[in-house]
Formats: sequence, C-alpha cells, structure tokens
Amino acid sequence: MKRTQYLFTIKDNSLFKKKALAWAQQFEHVVWLDSNNYQQKYSSYQAILAVDDFTSIKTDYLGAFEKLHEYQTSTKDYLFGYLTYDLKNATEQLTSKNYDGLQFADLHFFQPKKIFFFTENNVEVKYLAMVDDEIESDFTEIENFILKKTSKKPSEEKNKLKIKLRIHKDEYYKKVTTLLKHIHKGDIYEANFCQEFYAENTQINPLEVYSHLNKISKPPFACFAKFDTHYLLSASPERYLKKEGQKIISQPIKGTAKRLRDSTADNKLAFDLSRDPKERAENIMIVDLVRNDLSKTATKGSVQVAELCKVYSFEQVHQMISTITSQVALKTPPVAILETTFPMGSMTGAPKISAMQIIEKLEASKRGVYAGSVGYFTPTGDFDFNVVIRSILYNEEKQYVSYSVGGAITAKSIPEKEYEECLLKAKAMKEVLLAIN
Repeated sequence: MKRTQYLFTIKDNSLFKKKALAWAQQFEHVVWLDSNNYQQKYSSYQAILAVDDFTSIKTDYLGAFEKLHEYQTSTKDYLFGYLTYDLKNATEQLTSKNYDGLQFADLHFFQPKKIFFFTENNVEVKYLAMVDDEIESDFTEIENFILKKTSKKPSEEKNKLKIKLRIHKDEYYKKVTTLLKHIHKGDIYEANFCQEFYAENTQINPLEVYSHLNKISKPPFACFAKFDTHYLLSASPERYLKKEGQKIISQPIKGTAKRLRDSTADNKLAFDLSRDPKERAENIMIVDLVRNDLSKTATKGSVQVAELCKVYSFEQVHQMISTITSQVALKTPPVAILETTFPMGSMTGAPKISAMQIIEKLEASKRGVYAGSVGYFTPTGDFDFNVVIRSILYNEEKQYVSYSVGGAITAKSIPEKEYEECLLKAKAMKEVLLAIN
C-alpha cells in the first residue's frame, strides 16, 4: 500500500505531541505509543500516533493468529492494535470463563490512514495516498489546536467514583495460600496471580485520565488506545517483544520496589532489590521460560541473555528487568513469533500451561486486554509490542472502569507482602481516578 511521506520540523516537541493526541480524539480508531523520552536501547521513536482506520480486523480467539497472519501478509502495511491475554485459548486447550465487565474483542488491529512518527525535533508523517492531500492542513490544524484546560470540579463533587475489589483481602490470602500448595506439590514453580479493581456506572474523560496517569508515571511504553467505545490508558514500563530484521528482543519484568524521596534511602532500596534472592528467583524463572519460548522460532544457538536482573528506576517504582534476544530465519512469519511466545511469561508463570490453568480457576475476572499487548507491525514485518500493565481500561458504552494488578507467587511468597505489592502497583491508577472524578 503506497504511502506519502513528509517531514516537518517542530519547535516545541512536548506541546505538539499533546496537541496531536488531543486532535486525534475525533477518530474512532487511535493508537498512541509514547516512550516519554526514556533512553531505551531498543527504541526506534520517541512516540507514534496512528489514526483513522482504512481496513481492520476484529475477532474472538478462534483462529485469531491465523486471521492476523493473513491480514498482515496481505496488507504489507503498518498495522496497529492489541492482543488480549485470552488469546491463550487459541494456542492451548484453555478457556476464559471469568466475569468480563469490559467486553473488548479478543484481537483488534487496524490499518491507519494517517501515521505520525516523532523524533527529537521532527515529526515524519506517512499518509495513505487517498488522504495525502490532507497532510499540510492536518499539520496546521494540530499546530493551531487549542488545548482545553482541565476542568476544576467543586470539592463536594470530588471522589464520587466508587472503586471496588473483585477479590477482597482475606479471600486474596486464601487464594495465594492455594497457589503455594500447588507450588509445594510441584504443579508449578511460579504463577502471576492478578486481581481487578473496578467502578460501575462511571463516566471518565479518557484523554484527561491518560494524561494524568502518564504525567505521574512517565513510563517507556505508555499507550493511549481508542477502539470505538473501548479505551486503554496505559503507563506500562514493560516491553513484551520487538522484531528488528532477524533480531528478536524480549524484556520481561519481575521484581518491584517502591521509590522514596530521600535519594540515599531510595538508592538502598534499588540496591536491595538487585540482591533480593526471592525477586531474582522470580526473574530468572521467567527468563528461562522466555528463552524456551524464543527457541521455538530461533535459529540454532541464537538465544542469548543480554542482560540479567538489572534494576531500572521509574517515577513510581524500581523494577528488575532482563533482556533476552534471538535470531530468526528470514522467512519466519512475524505472527508466528508472537503466537509461539504469547501470552508473555512475565504475566503467566512456569511451567506456562499449568500456571495458566491454575490462575484461571483462582482469578475472579477475565483479564482481556490487561496482561495482553498493544503495538504495531511495519510493512517489512518488523514489530514492537508492550505488556499491558499499570493500565486503566474503560468501556464508555457500559460505563465500566477497570484496572488490574498482579504479582509473581513463588515458594518464598508471603500472602501479606504480595498483597502490599499489589496495592503499590495499583496506587498510581487509583490516585489518578480519584483525583479527576
């Protein structure tokens, strides 16, 4: 599919990005990916904005990867979209029967008419030929876009949003204890157990919520996605999988510590996290799982651990991240690499299938887009996908707001501490929702 390219120089990168995302709200399909200028070794752009679907694919899990493969190979163009966690049912004999208040399709991708790629002081646009006569007028429209100020609500109207837990504390302790029994029996070594926080009969301003969440978190894999009346507002710090030519990169996160204002105490927490035997064990188990997943499409002997258990610091938390790479043959279908590694190891457990079976029985909500992935394909078959965590999901039609958090349960897990970690991870989402409602 032919695209017209044009390069613009912008004076104020930060302001133009805000205006571009606000301008994009007129479209039914929007994907915004933002690195927040994080110096990430494998990042290609500071941000990408894709809007206005020319073609699209929306399906449940049945044959989903085959349909995506056909769509990707037939269009040979940029495609943006998401994979839900429940595509596990397409790769294994598994089910998703838990409550689903959000009702996202299992897989949804679109071929955008208009794409903006942001670098330091430039924005490169790539428009389909049918709309390339709108390039200059769109750029001018964005430059002249007047951003609305955040509405100030009377204090008595604040905090009307009622956030509920799908699993309460005592029940959470019981479920983690059940997981520990499975671990002690040898059924699994580790499982990522998640819980949902939600609000019903609630209306939010998705762009306002995303902007606030991104401002306090500034993660390297932030995302605003709009698919008709379904929204994803994500402050994800984690990359799931990237393909650059024949190179594949996976960067699972396992291991979390809070941030402190005092720099000496904060540095000590980061240092302690890097040496913590439980956190390192969690991370290394998932590294082994990812190595195994990548080996399914890798050329012989090409799977390497480039970085093991390195601590990175973000606005809200310290995280332990490992980087695993592999090489694939030129003819390896891009979708096959996703299919053989999905869902990502950091959100499942080890062994992977057993962990997914057990957590499906213990969790109370269908994960959907949470623990899934958002990203894009290029015309040459390269791709980059994040892990949907630290995210708020919103069904505007159903007026249902949800955010989920999870933690890795291992033999050394203490239910009370796991619960505290969940609350730490949920803190940013809760603060954002209560602050603007």
